[in-house]
Amino acid sequence: MDKERFERGLAKRKAVLGDEYVEKSLANASEFSQDFQEILTEFCWGAGWGDETLDMKTRSMLNVAMIAALNRMHEWELHFKGAIKNGVSRDELKAILNQIAIYCGVPVAVECHRIANRVFAEMDE
Repeated sequence: MDKERFERGLAKRKAVLGDEYVEKSLANASEFSQDFQEILTEFCWGAGWGDETLDMKTRSMLNVAMIAALNRMHEWELHFKGAIKNGVSRDELKAILNQIAIYCGVPVAVECHRIANRVFAEMDE
């Protein structure tokens, strides 16, 4: 493992998903999944998100669209919240969801809207 890339990834992962979520994911990793958590942190977050060519807002926008296309709603919710933290506006998110409806299908966009409405309601409380 490249310690510097791992630490960069850990910082990016926490910045997007929140300290509590990341700490819990790492702490709850079984012996079986511990290596995967380290690989995920080092490569996805350290190499991917750690590449400064794209800013975090742009990466979040891409991830919201790609994860919706894959219909991975649990991960989509995490990255939707991360996109908000990374400065993606409600209007931009609405436009992204329209793109999702057009290119990925209305059913997945309906599910994204359900999640988005719940997330916004929780934020507005």
